[in-house]
Amino acid sequence: MSSDSTKYLIIGNSAGAIGAAEAIRSVDGSGALTIVSDEPYPAYSRPLISEFLAGTRTLGTMLYRPADFYPKNNITTKLGRKVVKLEPDKHTATLDSGEETTWEKLLLATGGVPIVPPMKGMPVQGVFNFTTLDDARAIDRHLNHRTKAVVIGGGLIGVSVTEALVKRGVQVSIVEMKDRILNLILDETASALEAQALKKAGVEIITNHTVAELISDTGDEVTAVRLDDGTLIRCNLVVIAIGVRPRTELAAGTSIKVNRGIVVDRAMRTSHPDVYACGDVSEAFDFVYRQCRPVPIWPNAYLGGRIAGLNMTGKNAEYPGGTAMNSLKYFGLDVVSAGMVNPPDASYEIISQTYGNAYHKIILKDDCVVGMVFAGDIERSGIIFNLMKSGAGAAKFKPLLVAKDFGLASLPGELWRPHFKAPEMASAIVEEEGEEVGAE
Repeated sequence: MSSDSTKYLIIGNSAGAIGAAEAIRSVDGSGALTIVSDEPYPAYSRPLISEFLAGTRTLGTMLYRPADFYPKNNITTKLGRKVVKLEPDKHTATLDSGEETTWEKLLLATGGVPIVPPMKGMPVQGVFNFTTLDDARAIDRHLNHRTKAVVIGGGLIGVSVTEALVKRGVQVSIVEMKDRILNLILDETASALEAQALKKAGVEIITNHTVAELISDTGDEVTAVRLDDGTLIRCNLVVIAIGVRPRTELAAGTSIKVNRGIVVDRAMRTSHPDVYACGDVSEAFDFVYRQCRPVPIWPNAYLGGRIAGLNMTGKNAEYPGGTAMNSLKYFGLDVVSAGMVNPPDASYEIISQTYGNAYHKIILKDDCVVGMVFAGDIERSGIIFNLMKSGAGAAKFKPLLVAKDFGLASLPGELWRPHFKAPEMASAIVEEEGEEVGAE
């Protein structure tokens, strides 16, 4: 068994890993830094895989950082390699090649793995997940005159792959177990608007049902699905888009504490003093819910990675917290949501306004903004998000939040000047697959 050593080891190569690597290099320009990833590609933007499948993006236009990012930052990469065993107390990680790496500080940025429900008839060809570039490439190779697809799951992943398939000329039926699509990130009104846009594009939406069986008339490739009520839907492609769960298997059986995800403190440190975690795999602080919970969103992963990276170098940095936030434009409808969009009880106040093709909804708790949904006109959603993040009270101007002419001028100057760097931040609200963005 060969072995090597590194000062900083990062397992994973997406937003959190890049954030950590950049933070480490901002403090320590020479300490050995190694990134291991089971994907063979340089870091790319996962939210763009639907555009790759649609044919409007290439890997080169999806890169999260320039191709020379790793050599320029003196980062050793082991891409297309998988860590199969982690021994935190020994500070070692073993790769699938048998190679053992010794590390001083470790970041787990392993992301999530697709949730695949039990279905009769599995495994069978023609059934795919949709969370990685390789998933998109596999579907692309399979299409070849196949024109009917069933997408299992009406969350963000399901809707994104549906749009890509429609652009490729595929007829799509979405099967959603809940009573409406995008039920985790939108309220009933915004879900209905999105459903209307999908149906206008020819998409069939089946709610309150699940796929119970995959059927193959040929014996090797899917030709239909059977729903839980016995309904048969003919298809030659199935995409499972129920969501992802934190990829925590490396922490299993170790001293690293795991609930649904790997538990971290405000330094992004796990229960092991030399091990950190960020992104989809972690349970980090949510400033709306005021507790640690999985919030697998791209900007949160990057920020959490930066905080972890700084602390790995010996700095003292604190994660300010993140929350669910999604910006999407599927089938021509602009939608932004953030925080708590479906409040659990009557203690929350809801104000909303519809004008023309626009819908704005704000959720408040004790006169503080804790959630929002904007559809159609999202121009001022960034102001609301920053107001939510600041935790400032809104009692004196609540009705103005959903006014058609709402803007920074609507707020007291002493409130927005310390908190707002720019009037519009919607373009910075980017979605990433995960529980808050598509899981059931």
